[in-house]
Amino acid sequence: MDQGLIKIRAQAYIDDEKDQVFRAQVEKLLAAGDWKELEDRFYADLEFGTGGLRGLIGGGFNRINSLVVKRATQGLASYLLKTFPGKKLKAVIACDSRNFSDSFALSTALVFAGNGIKAYLFPQMRPTPELSFALRELGCDTGIVITASHNPPAYNGYKAYWNDGSQVVPPHDEGIIAEVTAVKAVKEISQKDALAAGLLEYLDESLDKKYQAMIRANLFRPELFAAMAKDVKIVFSPLHGTGALHFEAVMGSLGLNVVTVPEQREGDGNFPTVSYPNPEEAAALKMALDLGKKEGADVVMATDPDADRLGIAVPDGSGGFTLLSGNQLGSLLMDYVLLSRLELGRMPAKGVVVRSIVTTSLQDKIAAAYGVELCECLTGFKWIADLMRRFETDGSGRSYLFGSEESYGYLIETEVRDKDGISAAALTAEMALYWRSKGKSLIDRMNQLYVSHGFYAELAISKTFKGAEGMETMRNLMATHRKRPFESLGGIAVARIRDIQTGRDWDVAKPDAAKALDFAPSNVIQWFLADGSWVTARPSGTEPKIKYYACVRADASASVAQAKLEAQAKIKAIEADIRLVLGA
Repeated sequence: MDQGLIKIRAQAYIDDEKDQVFRAQVEKLLAAGDWKELEDRFYADLEFGTGGLRGLIGGGFNRINSLVVKRATQGLASYLLKTFPGKKLKAVIACDSRNFSDSFALSTALVFAGNGIKAYLFPQMRPTPELSFALRELGCDTGIVITASHNPPAYNGYKAYWNDGSQVVPPHDEGIIAEVTAVKAVKEISQKDALAAGLLEYLDESLDKKYQAMIRANLFRPELFAAMAKDVKIVFSPLHGTGALHFEAVMGSLGLNVVTVPEQREGDGNFPTVSYPNPEEAAALKMALDLGKKEGADVVMATDPDADRLGIAVPDGSGGFTLLSGNQLGSLLMDYVLLSRLELGRMPAKGVVVRSIVTTSLQDKIAAAYGVELCECLTGFKWIADLMRRFETDGSGRSYLFGSEESYGYLIETEVRDKDGISAAALTAEMALYWRSKGKSLIDRMNQLYVSHGFYAELAISKTFKGAEGMETMRNLMATHRKRPFESLGGIAVARIRDIQTGRDWDVAKPDAAKALDFAPSNVIQWFLADGSWVTARPSGTEPKIKYYACVRADASASVAQAKLEAQAKIKAIEADIRLVLGA
Protein backbone atom coordinates (compact mmCIF):
# COMPACT_ATOMS: atom_id res chain seq x y z
CA MET A 1 0.00 0.00 0.00
CA ASP A 2 1.20 3.52 -0.84
CA GLN A 3 2.76 5.29 2.16
CA GLY A 4 0.64 8.35 1.52
CA LEU A 5 -2.57 6.34 1.76
CA ILE A 6 -1.32 4.59 4.88
CA LYS A 7 -0.62 7.97 6.47
CA ILE A 8 -4.10 9.26 5.57
CA ARG A 9 -5.78 6.18 7.08
CA ALA A 10 -3.56 6.29 10.16
CA GLN A 11 -4.37 9.97 10.75
CA ALA A 12 -8.08 9.28 10.33
CA TYR A 13 -7.80 6.60 12.99
CA ILE A 14 -5.91 8.92 15.35
CA ASP A 15 -8.57 11.60 14.90
CA ASP A 16 -11.43 9.22 15.82
CA GLU A 17 -9.83 6.97 18.47
CA LYS A 18 -10.54 8.28 21.97
CA ASP A 19 -8.55 5.60 23.78
CA GLN A 20 -5.14 7.07 24.49
CA VAL A 21 -3.39 3.67 24.57
CA PHE A 22 -4.37 2.72 21.03
CA ARG A 23 -4.02 6.23 19.63
CA ALA A 24 -0.50 6.47 21.04
CA GLN A 25 0.52 3.19 19.39
CA VAL A 26 -0.27 4.56 15.94
CA GLU A 27 1.28 7.96 16.68
CA LYS A 28 4.49 6.23 17.74
CA LEU A 29 4.61 4.09 14.59
CA LEU A 30 4.11 7.17 12.40
CA ALA A 31 6.85 9.05 14.23
CA ALA A 32 9.22 6.10 13.76
CA GLY A 33 8.28 5.65 10.09
CA ASP A 34 7.54 1.95 10.66
CA TRP A 35 5.69 1.52 7.37
CA LYS A 36 5.71 -2.27 7.42
CA GLU A 37 3.84 -2.40 10.72
CA LEU A 38 1.59 0.48 9.71
CA GLU A 39 0.69 -1.28 6.47
CA ASP A 40 -0.33 -4.40 8.38
CA ARG A 41 -2.53 -2.30 10.67
CA PHE A 42 -4.16 -0.26 7.89
CA TYR A 43 -4.13 -2.18 4.58
CA ALA A 44 -7.65 -3.39 5.37
CA ASP A 45 -10.39 -3.01 7.97
CA LEU A 46 -10.79 -5.81 10.50
CA GLU A 47 -13.66 -7.72 8.96
CA PHE A 48 -16.96 -8.03 10.80
CA GLY A 49 -17.82 -11.59 9.83
CA THR A 50 -20.85 -13.79 10.45
CA GLY A 51 -19.83 -14.30 14.08
CA GLY A 52 -18.53 -10.80 14.81
CA LEU A 53 -14.91 -9.69 15.15
CA ARG A 54 -11.68 -11.40 16.11
CA GLY A 55 -8.19 -10.03 15.72
CA LEU A 56 -4.95 -8.83 17.26
CA ILE A 57 -5.34 -6.19 19.95
CA GLY A 58 -3.85 -2.84 18.94
CA GLY A 59 -4.32 0.53 17.30
CA GLY A 60 -5.41 0.56 13.66
CA PHE A 61 -8.37 -0.36 11.49
CA ASN A 62 -7.02 -3.91 11.02
CA ARG A 63 -6.85 -4.51 14.78
CA ILE A 64 -9.40 -4.85 17.56
CA ASN A 65 -9.56 -1.73 19.70
CA SER A 66 -12.06 0.70 21.21
CA LEU A 67 -12.86 2.47 17.93
CA VAL A 68 -13.38 -0.76 15.96
CA VAL A 69 -15.58 -2.16 18.74
CA LYS A 70 -17.66 1.02 18.85
CA ARG A 71 -18.18 1.01 15.08
CA ALA A 72 -19.25 -2.62 15.17
CA THR A 73 -21.74 -1.81 17.93
CA GLN A 74 -23.07 1.20 16.03
CA GLY A 75 -23.70 -1.00 12.99
CA LEU A 76 -25.51 -3.58 15.11
CA ALA A 77 -27.55 -0.86 16.84
CA SER A 78 -28.55 0.63 13.48
CA TYR A 79 -29.67 -2.78 12.25
CA LEU A 80 -31.74 -3.40 15.39
CA LEU A 81 -33.42 0.01 15.12
CA LYS A 82 -34.36 -0.68 11.50
CA THR A 83 -35.48 -4.26 12.21
CA PHE A 84 -37.64 -3.41 15.24
CA PRO A 85 -38.93 0.13 14.65
CA GLY A 86 -40.68 1.62 17.65
CA LYS A 87 -39.65 -1.13 20.05
CA LYS A 88 -37.88 -0.41 23.34
CA LEU A 89 -34.73 -2.36 22.64
CA LYS A 90 -32.46 -4.07 25.17
CA ALA A 91 -28.95 -5.53 24.98
CA VAL A 92 -26.78 -7.47 27.42
CA ILE A 93 -22.97 -7.44 27.41
CA ALA A 94 -20.40 -9.72 29.02
CA CYS A 95 -16.66 -10.14 28.72
CA ASP A 96 -13.93 -12.65 29.56
CA SER A 97 -10.52 -12.14 31.16
CA ARG A 98 -8.64 -10.97 28.09
CA ASN A 99 -6.74 -7.71 27.99
CA PHE A 100 -9.05 -4.72 27.38
CA SER A 101 -12.16 -6.95 27.54
CA ASP A 102 -13.72 -4.89 30.33
CA SER A 103 -13.14 -1.56 28.58
CA PHE A 104 -14.43 -2.94 25.25
CA ALA A 105 -17.55 -4.19 27.05
CA LEU A 106 -18.19 -0.76 28.58
CA SER A 107 -17.63 0.94 25.22
CA THR A 108 -20.18 -1.43 23.70
CA ALA A 109 -22.74 -0.61 26.39
CA LEU A 110 -22.29 3.15 25.98
CA VAL A 111 -22.80 2.98 22.21
CA PHE A 112 -26.00 1.00 22.69
CA ALA A 113 -27.09 3.60 25.26
CA GLY A 114 -26.20 6.39 22.84
CA ASN A 115 -28.64 4.83 20.37
CA GLY A 116 -31.42 4.65 22.96
CA ILE A 117 -30.95 0.90 23.54
CA LYS A 118 -30.89 -0.16 27.19
CA ALA A 119 -27.67 -1.99 28.03
CA TYR A 120 -27.34 -4.57 30.80
CA LEU A 121 -23.68 -5.03 31.70
CA PHE A 122 -22.02 -7.68 33.84
CA PRO A 123 -19.73 -5.82 36.26
CA GLN A 124 -17.02 -8.52 36.09
CA MET A 125 -16.01 -11.22 33.63
CA ARG A 126 -18.59 -13.91 32.92
CA PRO A 127 -18.67 -17.01 30.68
CA THR A 128 -20.11 -16.94 27.17
CA PRO A 129 -22.87 -19.46 28.01
CA GLU A 130 -24.09 -17.21 30.84
CA LEU A 131 -24.36 -14.35 28.33
CA SER A 132 -26.62 -16.52 26.16
CA PHE A 133 -28.65 -17.50 29.24
CA ALA A 134 -28.94 -13.88 30.42
CA LEU A 135 -30.10 -12.69 27.00
CA ARG A 136 -33.06 -15.05 27.11
CA GLU A 137 -33.72 -14.50 30.82
CA LEU A 138 -33.82 -10.70 30.43
CA GLY A 139 -35.75 -10.76 27.15
CA CYS A 140 -33.06 -8.84 25.29
CA ASP A 141 -32.91 -8.21 21.56
CA THR A 142 -29.19 -8.78 21.24
CA GLY A 143 -26.14 -9.71 23.27
CA ILE A 144 -22.41 -9.20 23.00
CA VAL A 145 -19.57 -11.09 24.62
CA ILE A 146 -16.05 -9.73 24.38
CA THR A 147 -13.84 -12.80 23.96
CA ALA A 148 -11.40 -14.47 21.60
CA SER A 149 -12.20 -17.91 23.00
CA HIS A 150 -9.00 -20.01 23.11
CA ASN A 151 -6.82 -17.81 20.86
CA PRO A 152 -3.36 -16.66 22.04
CA PRO A 153 -3.07 -13.70 24.46
CA ALA A 154 -2.51 -11.11 21.71
CA TYR A 155 -6.09 -11.56 20.46
CA ASN A 156 -9.52 -10.41 21.47
CA GLY A 157 -12.93 -10.61 19.84
CA TYR A 158 -16.55 -9.51 19.71
CA LYS A 159 -19.32 -12.11 19.40
CA ALA A 160 -22.82 -10.95 18.48
CA TYR A 161 -25.99 -12.77 19.58
CA TRP A 162 -29.59 -12.50 18.43
CA ASN A 163 -32.76 -12.38 20.52
CA ASP A 164 -33.07 -16.17 20.86
CA GLY A 165 -29.70 -16.40 22.61
CA SER A 166 -27.71 -17.78 19.68
CA GLN A 167 -25.06 -16.17 17.54
CA VAL A 168 -26.49 -14.39 14.52
CA VAL A 169 -27.26 -16.41 11.38
CA PRO A 170 -28.69 -15.45 7.97
CA PRO A 171 -30.33 -13.16 7.11
CA HIS A 172 -29.42 -11.05 10.15
CA ASP A 173 -25.68 -11.61 9.87
CA GLU A 174 -25.54 -10.13 6.37
CA GLY A 175 -27.75 -7.21 7.39
CA ILE A 176 -25.56 -6.40 10.38
CA ILE A 177 -22.38 -6.62 8.30
CA ALA A 178 -23.85 -4.16 5.78
CA GLU A 179 -24.69 -1.69 8.56
CA VAL A 180 -21.25 -2.03 10.15
CA THR A 181 -19.60 -1.36 6.80
CA ALA A 182 -21.74 1.75 6.32
CA VAL A 183 -20.98 3.38 9.71
CA LYS A 184 -19.86 6.99 9.34
CA ALA A 185 -20.25 8.21 12.91
CA VAL A 186 -20.72 6.58 16.29
CA LYS A 187 -23.40 7.67 18.75
CA GLU A 188 -22.31 7.21 22.37
CA ILE A 189 -22.91 8.83 25.72
CA SER A 190 -20.95 8.92 28.96
CA GLN A 191 -21.27 6.29 31.65
CA LYS A 192 -22.72 8.92 34.00
CA ASP A 193 -25.37 10.00 31.50
CA ALA A 194 -26.24 6.41 30.59
CA LEU A 195 -26.81 5.50 34.25
CA ALA A 196 -28.85 8.66 34.87
CA ALA A 197 -31.06 7.96 31.84
CA GLY A 198 -31.66 4.35 32.86
CA LEU A 199 -29.92 3.17 29.68
CA LEU A 200 -27.13 1.36 31.55
CA GLU A 201 -27.78 -1.17 34.30
CA TYR A 202 -25.19 -3.32 36.02
CA LEU A 203 -26.31 -6.87 36.68
CA ASP A 204 -26.04 -8.42 40.12
CA GLU A 205 -25.38 -11.96 41.34
CA SER A 206 -29.03 -12.98 41.00
CA LEU A 207 -28.42 -13.95 37.38
CA ASP A 208 -25.41 -16.03 38.44
CA LYS A 209 -27.61 -17.95 40.88
CA LYS A 210 -30.31 -18.50 38.24
CA TYR A 211 -27.73 -19.80 35.77
CA GLN A 212 -26.29 -22.20 38.35
CA ALA A 213 -29.76 -23.39 39.36
CA MET A 214 -30.57 -24.04 35.70
CA ILE A 215 -27.49 -26.25 35.35
CA ARG A 216 -28.44 -28.29 38.39
CA ALA A 217 -32.03 -28.61 37.14
CA ASN A 218 -30.79 -30.23 33.92
CA LEU A 219 -29.03 -33.08 35.72
CA PHE A 220 -30.69 -36.49 35.64
CA ARG A 221 -29.71 -38.17 38.90
CA PRO A 222 -29.07 -35.72 41.76
CA GLU A 223 -29.31 -38.63 44.18
CA LEU A 224 -26.00 -39.93 42.85
CA PHE A 225 -24.26 -36.83 44.20
CA ALA A 226 -25.90 -37.22 47.59
CA ALA A 227 -24.69 -40.81 47.80
CA MET A 228 -21.25 -40.66 46.17
CA ALA A 229 -19.97 -37.09 45.68
CA LYS A 230 -18.05 -36.91 48.95
CA ASP A 231 -15.66 -39.60 47.70
CA VAL A 232 -14.88 -37.84 44.40
CA LYS A 233 -12.06 -35.36 43.83
CA ILE A 234 -11.92 -33.14 40.75
CA VAL A 235 -8.89 -31.10 39.79
CA PHE A 236 -9.98 -28.12 37.71
CA SER A 237 -8.35 -25.32 35.74
CA PRO A 238 -10.12 -22.32 34.19
CA LEU A 239 -6.87 -21.53 32.33
CA HIS A 240 -6.85 -17.95 33.65
CA GLY A 241 -10.39 -17.44 32.32
CA THR A 242 -13.95 -17.11 33.56
CA GLY A 243 -14.72 -20.70 34.58
CA ALA A 244 -13.85 -20.78 38.28
CA LEU A 245 -16.85 -18.80 39.58
CA HIS A 246 -19.54 -21.14 38.27
CA PHE A 247 -17.55 -24.37 38.20
CA GLU A 248 -16.63 -24.14 41.88
CA ALA A 249 -20.13 -23.00 42.89
CA VAL A 250 -22.01 -25.69 40.95
CA MET A 251 -19.69 -28.56 41.78
CA GLY A 252 -19.43 -27.47 45.39
CA SER A 253 -23.22 -27.33 45.75
CA LEU A 254 -23.34 -30.92 44.47
CA GLY A 255 -20.97 -32.00 47.23
CA LEU A 256 -17.96 -32.66 44.99
CA ASN A 257 -14.44 -31.96 46.21
CA VAL A 258 -12.93 -29.46 43.76
CA VAL A 259 -9.25 -28.54 43.81
CA THR A 260 -8.59 -25.64 41.44
CA VAL A 261 -5.09 -25.13 40.05
CA PRO A 262 -4.10 -22.07 42.13
CA GLU A 263 -1.71 -20.59 39.54
CA GLN A 264 -4.47 -20.60 36.89
CA ARG A 265 -7.55 -19.74 38.97
CA GLU A 266 -7.64 -15.96 38.57
CA GLY A 267 -8.47 -14.19 35.32
CA ASP A 268 -5.39 -12.97 33.48
CA GLY A 269 -5.40 -11.89 29.85
CA ASN A 270 -1.70 -12.60 29.51
CA PHE A 271 -2.29 -16.32 30.26
CA PRO A 272 1.14 -16.51 31.90
CA THR A 273 1.30 -20.28 32.46
CA VAL A 274 0.14 -21.47 29.01
CA SER A 275 1.06 -20.78 25.39
CA TYR A 276 -2.51 -21.36 24.20
CA PRO A 277 -5.39 -21.34 26.71
CA ASN A 278 -7.07 -24.21 24.89
CA PRO A 279 -8.31 -27.35 26.69
CA GLU A 280 -7.88 -29.24 23.40
CA GLU A 281 -4.11 -28.98 23.86
CA ALA A 282 -2.38 -31.39 26.24
CA ALA A 283 0.24 -28.74 27.00
CA ALA A 284 -2.44 -26.38 28.36
CA LEU A 285 -3.54 -29.03 30.86
CA LYS A 286 -0.04 -29.87 32.12
CA MET A 287 -0.37 -28.04 35.44
CA ALA A 288 -3.81 -29.54 36.03
CA LEU A 289 -2.57 -33.03 35.19
CA ASP A 290 0.43 -32.66 37.49
CA LEU A 291 -1.85 -31.52 40.31
CA GLY A 292 -4.25 -34.35 39.47
CA LYS A 293 -1.49 -36.90 40.00
CA LYS A 294 -0.44 -35.26 43.26
CA GLU A 295 -4.01 -35.09 44.58
CA GLY A 296 -5.05 -38.52 43.32
CA ALA A 297 -7.90 -36.94 41.37
CA ASP A 298 -10.74 -38.98 39.93
CA VAL A 299 -10.98 -36.63 36.95
CA VAL A 300 -9.17 -33.56 35.66
CA MET A 301 -11.23 -30.86 33.95
CA ALA A 302 -10.42 -27.57 32.21
CA THR A 303 -12.44 -24.86 30.52
CA ASP A 304 -11.21 -22.29 28.00
CA PRO A 305 -11.14 -18.54 28.82
CA ASP A 306 -14.84 -17.92 28.14
CA ALA A 307 -15.82 -21.34 29.60
CA ASP A 308 -17.81 -22.56 26.62
CA ARG A 309 -15.47 -25.52 25.98
CA LEU A 310 -14.60 -28.40 28.30
CA GLY A 311 -11.67 -30.79 28.21
CA ILE A 312 -11.19 -33.72 30.59
CA ALA A 313 -8.65 -36.38 31.50
CA VAL A 314 -9.32 -39.59 33.41
CA PRO A 315 -6.98 -41.96 35.29
CA ASP A 316 -5.20 -44.43 33.04
CA GLY A 317 -4.73 -47.10 35.72
CA SER A 318 -0.99 -46.61 36.02
CA GLY A 319 -0.82 -43.36 37.97
CA GLY A 320 -1.25 -41.07 34.98
CA PHE A 321 -4.16 -39.64 33.01
CA THR A 322 -5.67 -40.19 29.57
CA LEU A 323 -6.99 -37.15 27.74
CA LEU A 324 -10.35 -37.72 26.09
CA SER A 325 -10.86 -36.11 22.70
CA GLY A 326 -13.81 -33.85 22.00
CA ASN A 327 -15.30 -36.61 19.88
CA GLN A 328 -14.97 -39.12 22.71
CA LEU A 329 -16.44 -36.94 25.45
CA GLY A 330 -19.23 -35.82 23.12
CA SER A 331 -20.07 -39.44 22.33
CA LEU A 332 -20.05 -40.42 26.01
CA LEU A 333 -22.32 -37.52 26.90
CA MET A 334 -24.73 -38.27 24.05
CA ASP A 335 -24.89 -41.91 25.14
CA TYR A 336 -25.50 -40.91 28.77
CA VAL A 337 -28.22 -38.38 27.91
CA LEU A 338 -30.13 -40.89 25.76
CA LEU A 339 -29.62 -43.77 28.21
CA SER A 340 -30.83 -41.61 31.10
CA ARG A 341 -33.91 -40.42 29.26
CA LEU A 342 -34.86 -43.99 28.45
CA GLU A 343 -34.22 -45.29 31.97
CA LEU A 344 -36.09 -42.41 33.60
CA GLY A 345 -39.01 -42.39 31.17
CA ARG A 346 -38.13 -38.93 29.87
CA MET A 347 -37.57 -39.74 26.19
CA PRO A 348 -39.83 -37.59 23.99
CA ALA A 349 -41.61 -39.12 21.00
CA LYS A 350 -39.46 -37.21 18.52
CA GLY A 351 -36.17 -36.59 20.26
CA VAL A 352 -33.26 -35.28 18.17
CA VAL A 353 -29.52 -35.04 18.76
CA VAL A 354 -27.28 -32.81 16.68
CA ARG A 355 -23.63 -32.94 15.63
CA SER A 356 -21.53 -30.82 13.30
CA ILE A 357 -20.51 -32.25 9.93
CA VAL A 358 -16.92 -32.72 11.13
CA THR A 359 -17.83 -34.56 14.34
CA THR A 360 -17.39 -38.33 14.66
CA SER A 361 -19.86 -40.66 12.96
CA LEU A 362 -19.84 -42.78 16.12
CA GLN A 363 -22.58 -40.46 17.30
CA ASP A 364 -24.78 -41.55 14.39
CA LYS A 365 -24.51 -45.14 15.58
CA ILE A 366 -25.26 -44.19 19.18
CA ALA A 367 -28.36 -42.24 18.17
CA ALA A 368 -29.59 -45.09 15.98
CA ALA A 369 -29.13 -47.58 18.82
CA TYR A 370 -31.54 -45.53 20.94
CA GLY A 371 -33.96 -44.96 18.07
CA VAL A 372 -33.30 -41.23 18.06
CA GLU A 373 -32.97 -38.98 15.02
CA LEU A 374 -29.55 -37.40 14.42
CA CYS A 375 -29.25 -34.14 12.49
CA GLU A 376 -26.06 -32.74 11.02
CA CYS A 377 -25.24 -29.04 10.82
CA LEU A 378 -22.40 -26.82 9.66
CA THR A 379 -19.43 -26.22 11.93
CA GLY A 380 -20.17 -23.66 14.62
CA PHE A 381 -22.61 -23.88 17.49
CA LYS A 382 -24.85 -21.22 16.01
CA TRP A 383 -25.99 -23.87 13.53
CA ILE A 384 -26.91 -26.25 16.36
CA ALA A 385 -28.90 -23.38 17.89
CA ASP A 386 -30.49 -22.73 14.49
CA LEU A 387 -31.81 -26.30 14.45
CA MET A 388 -33.09 -25.88 18.01
CA ARG A 389 -35.01 -22.84 16.81
CA ARG A 390 -36.46 -24.77 13.89
CA PHE A 391 -37.62 -27.63 16.09
CA GLU A 392 -39.50 -25.15 18.28
CA THR A 393 -41.23 -23.37 15.41
CA ASP A 394 -41.69 -25.78 12.47
CA GLY A 395 -44.57 -27.76 13.95
CA SER A 396 -42.74 -31.07 13.57
CA GLY A 397 -42.92 -31.88 17.27
CA ARG A 398 -39.20 -32.63 17.39
CA SER A 399 -37.38 -32.04 20.69
CA TYR A 400 -33.71 -31.12 21.07
CA LEU A 401 -31.87 -33.50 23.41
CA PHE A 402 -28.13 -32.89 22.96
CA GLY A 403 -25.64 -31.24 20.62
CA SER A 404 -21.87 -31.48 20.19
CA GLU A 405 -18.95 -30.61 17.97
CA GLU A 406 -15.50 -32.15 17.88
CA SER A 407 -13.79 -29.00 19.16
CA TYR A 408 -14.81 -29.70 22.78
CA GLY A 409 -18.23 -28.05 22.55
CA TYR A 410 -21.37 -29.58 24.12
CA LEU A 411 -24.85 -28.38 25.01
CA ILE A 412 -27.26 -30.25 27.24
CA GLU A 413 -29.84 -27.60 28.11
CA THR A 414 -32.16 -25.48 25.95
CA GLU A 415 -31.97 -22.41 28.20
CA VAL A 416 -28.58 -21.64 26.60
CA ARG A 417 -28.07 -21.44 22.83
CA ASP A 418 -24.31 -21.89 22.64
CA LYS A 419 -21.90 -24.51 23.87
CA ASP A 420 -21.64 -24.61 27.65
CA GLY A 421 -18.52 -25.88 29.39
CA ILE A 422 -20.00 -25.50 32.88
CA SER A 423 -23.14 -27.58 32.33
CA ALA A 424 -21.08 -30.11 30.38
CA ALA A 425 -18.74 -30.42 33.38
CA ALA A 426 -21.63 -31.00 35.78
CA LEU A 427 -23.17 -33.67 33.56
CA THR A 428 -19.75 -35.28 33.03
CA ALA A 429 -19.36 -35.54 36.81
CA GLU A 430 -22.79 -37.17 37.11
CA MET A 431 -21.99 -39.52 34.22
CA ALA A 432 -18.76 -40.60 35.91
CA LEU A 433 -20.67 -41.31 39.14
CA TYR A 434 -23.30 -43.30 37.25
CA TRP A 435 -20.78 -45.58 35.60
CA ARG A 436 -18.85 -45.90 38.86
CA SER A 437 -22.09 -47.10 40.48
CA LYS A 438 -22.16 -49.79 37.78
CA GLY A 439 -18.54 -50.75 38.45
CA LYS A 440 -17.22 -49.04 35.31
CA SER A 441 -14.99 -46.10 34.44
CA LEU A 442 -15.58 -43.69 31.57
CA ILE A 443 -12.88 -45.55 29.61
CA ASP A 444 -14.75 -48.82 30.24
CA ARG A 445 -17.94 -47.30 28.83
CA MET A 446 -16.06 -45.85 25.88
CA ASN A 447 -14.74 -49.31 25.05
CA GLN A 448 -18.25 -50.75 25.34
CA LEU A 449 -19.42 -48.23 22.75
CA TYR A 450 -16.53 -49.23 20.49
CA VAL A 451 -17.41 -52.93 20.79
CA SER A 452 -21.04 -52.21 19.97
CA HIS A 453 -20.56 -49.69 17.17
CA GLY A 454 -16.96 -49.93 15.96
CA PHE A 455 -13.75 -48.14 16.88
CA TYR A 456 -13.67 -44.62 15.45
CA ALA A 457 -10.51 -42.60 14.97
CA GLU A 458 -10.43 -38.97 13.89
CA LEU A 459 -7.83 -36.63 12.44
CA ALA A 460 -7.53 -32.87 11.91
CA ILE A 461 -4.81 -31.26 9.78
CA SER A 462 -4.50 -27.53 9.18
CA LYS A 463 -2.17 -25.51 7.01
CA THR A 464 -1.69 -21.76 6.78
CA PHE A 465 -0.67 -20.25 3.44
CA LYS A 466 1.47 -17.24 4.28
CA GLY A 467 1.72 -13.97 2.45
CA ALA A 468 -0.70 -11.77 0.53
CA GLU A 469 -1.23 -14.55 -2.01
CA GLY A 470 -2.30 -17.03 0.69
CA MET A 471 -6.06 -16.62 0.23
CA GLU A 472 -5.70 -17.03 -3.53
CA THR A 473 -3.64 -20.20 -3.07
CA MET A 474 -6.35 -21.61 -0.86
CA ARG A 475 -9.11 -20.67 -3.29
CA ASN A 476 -7.20 -22.40 -6.07
CA LEU A 477 -6.83 -25.52 -3.94
CA MET A 478 -10.57 -25.74 -3.33
CA ALA A 479 -11.24 -25.10 -7.02
CA THR A 480 -8.92 -27.99 -7.87
CA HIS A 481 -10.80 -30.24 -5.45
CA ARG A 482 -14.00 -29.40 -7.30
CA LYS A 483 -12.57 -29.84 -10.80
CA ARG A 484 -10.58 -32.99 -10.01
CA PRO A 485 -12.09 -34.58 -6.89
CA PHE A 486 -10.27 -37.36 -5.08
CA GLU A 487 -10.98 -40.79 -6.55
CA SER A 488 -9.57 -42.47 -3.44
CA LEU A 489 -8.03 -41.52 -0.11
CA GLY A 490 -5.73 -43.78 1.87
CA GLY A 491 -6.25 -46.44 -0.78
CA ILE A 492 -10.03 -46.48 -0.19
CA ALA A 493 -12.32 -45.54 -3.07
CA VAL A 494 -14.47 -42.41 -2.83
CA ALA A 495 -18.12 -43.46 -3.08
CA ARG A 496 -19.92 -40.17 -2.50
CA ILE A 497 -19.18 -36.43 -2.55
CA ARG A 498 -20.95 -33.60 -0.75
CA ASP A 499 -20.22 -30.03 -1.84
CA ILE A 500 -21.91 -27.66 0.57
CA GLN A 501 -21.01 -24.57 -1.42
CA THR A 502 -23.00 -25.76 -4.42
CA GLY A 503 -25.59 -27.54 -2.27
CA ARG A 504 -25.16 -30.92 -3.97
CA ASP A 505 -24.65 -34.49 -2.67
CA TRP A 506 -24.05 -37.28 -5.17
CA ASP A 507 -22.83 -40.85 -5.58
CA VAL A 508 -19.70 -41.03 -7.70
CA ALA A 509 -21.36 -43.77 -9.80
CA LYS A 510 -24.40 -41.54 -10.43
CA PRO A 511 -23.19 -37.93 -10.64
CA ASP A 512 -26.31 -36.79 -12.48
CA ALA A 513 -28.61 -37.91 -9.64
CA ALA A 514 -27.41 -35.37 -7.07
CA LYS A 515 -29.51 -34.57 -4.02
CA ALA A 516 -30.07 -31.02 -2.77
CA LEU A 517 -28.66 -30.15 0.66
CA ASP A 518 -30.45 -28.37 3.49
CA PHE A 519 -27.38 -26.40 4.60
CA ALA A 520 -26.56 -22.73 4.22
CA PRO A 521 -23.92 -22.42 1.47
CA SER A 522 -20.41 -22.84 2.88
CA ASN A 523 -17.08 -23.50 1.18
CA VAL A 524 -16.83 -27.11 2.36
CA ILE A 525 -16.29 -30.36 0.46
CA GLN A 526 -16.70 -33.86 1.92
CA TRP A 527 -15.60 -37.17 0.44
CA PHE A 528 -17.34 -40.30 1.77
CA LEU A 529 -15.31 -43.47 1.25
CA ALA A 530 -16.50 -46.96 0.37
CA ASP A 531 -15.84 -48.30 3.88
CA GLY A 532 -17.81 -45.56 5.67
CA SER A 533 -14.83 -43.28 6.38
CA TRP A 534 -14.99 -39.62 5.37
CA VAL A 535 -12.69 -36.65 4.75
CA THR A 536 -13.68 -32.98 4.85
CA ALA A 537 -11.90 -29.90 3.50
CA ARG A 538 -12.92 -26.62 5.15
CA PRO A 539 -11.01 -23.37 4.51
CA SER A 540 -11.27 -20.34 6.76
CA GLY A 541 -13.25 -17.46 5.32
CA THR A 542 -11.14 -14.76 6.99
CA GLU A 543 -7.55 -16.02 6.96
CA PRO A 544 -5.45 -18.12 4.54
CA LYS A 545 -5.81 -21.37 6.49
CA ILE A 546 -7.42 -24.63 5.47
CA LYS A 547 -8.37 -27.55 7.69
CA TYR A 548 -8.91 -31.18 6.73
CA TYR A 549 -10.84 -33.56 8.96
CA ALA A 550 -11.03 -37.34 8.67
CA CYS A 551 -13.04 -40.02 10.46
CA VAL A 552 -12.49 -43.78 10.02
CA ARG A 553 -14.05 -46.90 11.51
CA ALA A 554 -12.81 -50.40 12.27
CA ASP A 555 -14.84 -53.30 13.62
CA ALA A 556 -14.09 -53.81 17.33
CA SER A 557 -16.44 -56.66 18.23
CA ALA A 558 -13.49 -59.05 18.60
CA SER A 559 -10.80 -56.69 19.95
CA VAL A 560 -10.76 -52.97 20.64
CA ALA A 561 -6.97 -52.97 20.63
CA GLN A 562 -6.80 -54.59 17.18
CA ALA A 563 -9.50 -52.27 15.85
CA LYS A 564 -7.52 -49.29 17.10
CA LEU A 565 -4.45 -50.45 15.15
CA GLU A 566 -6.53 -50.94 12.02
CA ALA A 567 -8.15 -47.51 12.34
CA GLN A 568 -4.83 -45.80 12.96
CA ALA A 569 -3.41 -47.41 9.83
CA LYS A 570 -6.33 -46.03 7.81
CA ILE A 571 -5.87 -42.58 9.32
CA LYS A 572 -2.16 -42.63 8.56
CA ALA A 573 -2.75 -43.53 4.92
CA ILE A 574 -5.40 -40.82 4.51
CA GLU A 575 -3.16 -38.28 6.20
CA ALA A 576 -0.36 -39.09 3.76
CA ASP A 577 -2.64 -38.36 0.79
CA ILE A 578 -3.81 -35.07 2.29
CA ARG A 579 -0.29 -33.91 3.08
CA LEU A 580 0.73 -34.78 -0.47
CA VAL A 581 -1.91 -32.37 -1.77
CA LEU A 582 -0.77 -29.72 0.70
CA GLY A 583 2.85 -30.18 -0.32
CA ALA A 584 3.90 -31.03 3.22
